[in-house]
Parts: sequence; structure tokens; C-alpha cells
Amino acid sequence: MALDEALLQSTAEKKSPTTLRLYDWQPATLSLGFAQPAEDVDLESLAAQGWGLVRRPTGGRAILHVDELTYSLTASADEPLLSGDLLESYRKISRALLAGLSRLSVTAMGDKTYENTAVNYHKNPVCFETPSNYEITFEGKKLVGSAQARKYSGILQHGTMPIHGDITRITRALKFTSVDERAAAAGKLAERAVTLECVLGYAPGWNHVANAMVEGFTESFGVKFYEASPSQTEVDLAQKIMTEKYASDAWTFRL
Repeated sequence: MALDEALLQSTAEKKSPTTLRLYDWQPATLSLGFAQPAEDVDLESLAAQGWGLVRRPTGGRAILHVDELTYSLTASADEPLLSGDLLESYRKISRALLAGLSRLSVTAMGDKTYENTAVNYHKNPVCFETPSNYEITFEGKKLVGSAQARKYSGILQHGTMPIHGDITRITRALKFTSVDERAAAAGKLAERAVTLECVLGYAPGWNHVANAMVEGFTESFGVKFYEASPSQTEVDLAQKIMTEKYASDAWTFRL
């Protein structure tokens, strides 16, 4: 999360080019949305699972980052590829994700808006149970969860694409009033979210998915990417941000 924010600052100041970052997580980590109460988390169960905990700089609800591909796109606010308001830029990124998925032979949807998104947001601690505007779904089930933040005169959108594994594992790390309520939440999540493995009938490798996403963004945005590691300046800034913010209980448990 610190590196995503460092890239946001760097691209916003035009010290770095518009950047697509693809990554995964070690260890598995539960991330909370910017404004989500930390009391949603069952800290004892989280520790028992050996999972980490972090708060994102973007909104939305809890996500368990495991067996997935995570993307982030950072750019200055005047980047032509992301012109328009938040919803318009969200739609453009959705098109790129759909183009990437098509290279995996996945025909998904990403052009729908949801009038009741705000209502569902406050009722449910789990991100993947409720799709938001222009998020990616397959046969009505959420396949990619994304969120966007605009600050430092820049744009950060990041999201997660579950590749394989039990999509309901997240319920083990969240608070419920009873075992039955936890089981019901897991069942509801299984009905409303899906992994690439469930869609394709096999689990594609991480690199295969990542390459497909790069091709999708290349086609949709009409640009050519070059591969690079974060610069030393970006790494140093990320380290500073991590120390001051993301590694701090004051941030993680701010609500």
C-alpha cells in the first residue's frame, strides 16, 4: 500500500510516468477500506490464520488478498488516458480489465451501474459480496474488486482479481455474532463472487494472468508499456510512507 501511494505521489508530480503495477501478497493479508471500522475484524482469528492486516488508501470494504493478482494504476490528474470524472476513469480502466480477461477466454461484464451501492456498502463488511459501478462480473458474480482515490493532484486505482482458492476464507477473519451467522455470510459470498479458476475450470498461472492484463491495457489504452522495477526514489518514498503511515496502528485502527 505504501508503494502504491508512493507511485501516486511520484506520477502526480510527473517524476514518474503513468504506471501499471501488478503484484501479489506475502503473507495473505486482510485490507480494510479507508473508512471501514477496524472493529469489523476478528483480530484473534486473523492472528490464528497467520494473516496480515493493513488499511488501504482507497475506499470500499474488506478484501482478503491471497491467491490473486492485484493491479494498481497511478497517473497525474491530467493524464489524457484517464480524462473525465471518477466514474468515467473507472469505466475506462474497466474496459482495459475486460480486454485483459478476454485474452484468458473470459467474457465478463463491466458496464453496469448500481443505484443501491451506497446502501449495500454500509450493510456489508465484505467487498466481494457487492459489486460497484463498472466493476467486473461474470454471470452476475463479482470477479474483480476495485477502488479509486484522487489526491496529490493524481489518480490511484487499484483492485484485486482472485485466481483460485476458497473465496469465502475472508469470513474467518471478520466478526460475526454467531457461528451460524458466519456460515450464512460465507454461503452468501460464494453465491455472489467468483475466482478465475471457477470461471475457466482450471487455475491459470499468475504470470499468465499478468501478461493478459498488460496486453489488455495496451490494447484498450493504445499505449506501449515498458517493464521496470520501482526507482530508488520511489522505494525510498514508499519506505518513508510505510514507516509513518501503513505500519502504524494509528492508521490501521484509525476508525
